[in-house]
Amino acid sequence: MIEADLIDDERAWSAVLRRDRSFDGRFVTGVLTTGIYCRPSCAARHPARGNVRFFANGAQARQAGLRPCKRCRPDDVARDEAAVLAAIDEIKASEGRPQLAELAQTVGYSPSYFQRVFTRATGLSPAAYARALREERAREALSGGGSVTDAIYEAGFEAPSRFYDSMEGKLGMAPSAWARGGEGVAIHWAVVPTTLGPMLVAATGKGVCRLSFDEGRPELEARFPNARLVEGGAEFAALLRRVVDAVERPGTGGDIPIDVRGTAFQERVWAELRKIPPGETRSYAEIAAAAGRPSAVRAAGSANGANNVAVLIPCHRVIRSDGSLGGYAYGLAIKRELLAREAKG
Repeated sequence: MIEADLIDDERAWSAVLRRDRSFDGRFVTGVLTTGIYCRPSCAARHPARGNVRFFANGAQARQAGLRPCKRCRPDDVARDEAAVLAAIDEIKASEGRPQLAELAQTVGYSPSYFQRVFTRATGLSPAAYARALREERAREALSGGGSVTDAIYEAGFEAPSRFYDSMEGKLGMAPSAWARGGEGVAIHWAVVPTTLGPMLVAATGKGVCRLSFDEGRPELEARFPNARLVEGGAEFAALLRRVVDAVERPGTGGDIPIDVRGTAFQERVWAELRKIPPGETRSYAEIAAAAGRPSAVRAAGSANGANNVAVLIPCHRVIRSDGSLGGYAYGLAIKRELLAREAKG
């Protein structure tokens, strides 16, 4: 049996049936009839449930007399993780953009195999990870209020045009506005009554940039001190109705546009949150693994807390591994009610 603090058998079997790669390295699947053990994501035909036993790692499976699968190579998980971490260090230390072949040679893998390993672990290819890292550095530099051009070059972009091309459709606000607290940007907003209490909704021309409970104009001004705040508006009214409906009927509103930004890891976490079906929950550990960093459970929790658009990015669907609710920025009563509504379908 797998150790209780890792995962229970029911959830492990569900991960095997989904061939969920985010669980690779967290346990191995032993097939008693064939005498082998596999990664949860192994592409081989699924065995009968009665023939399966779960182990915390390969060592436990070998002690039980099983041998590793030659197809999925479950014992290579630790080596793959070390290779990915080494490549990430290389990308972070490089002043340029390391090529795939160079990274693969550094860790001793073929380029094609390493591309698959890296993408499986992080959710991004090495090239996409390097781009996301540069974008994240640019965001951090821009938020410091310095020169936009200097921030772009310091982040590793060869020219401002490269930065603008890479960020098209992502920032919502122009880089200069980002650096100056929303300067030059019009944000429409309103506080509306809901069955969960007063709700603040604010949106740029791109989408909803803030959805929160028990907040108003002062809190919005603190987030965007230099934006032009416009209360209400005819065009905003239509979007507002859709948002209110999504809150009153959780699980709807997946097509509502949002305008949010964060670090590369935060955005991966938010993307994973939006994949959780209504009526289901995930643990912080599962979200960290799905976002490509299984050990970053605390960082996943922080990313949850940094979510600017409650309900639309459903951070309320994340609970602790022991089944308790955990925290919620707007109080456990609202989190409990949202989950209860979704459970009813």
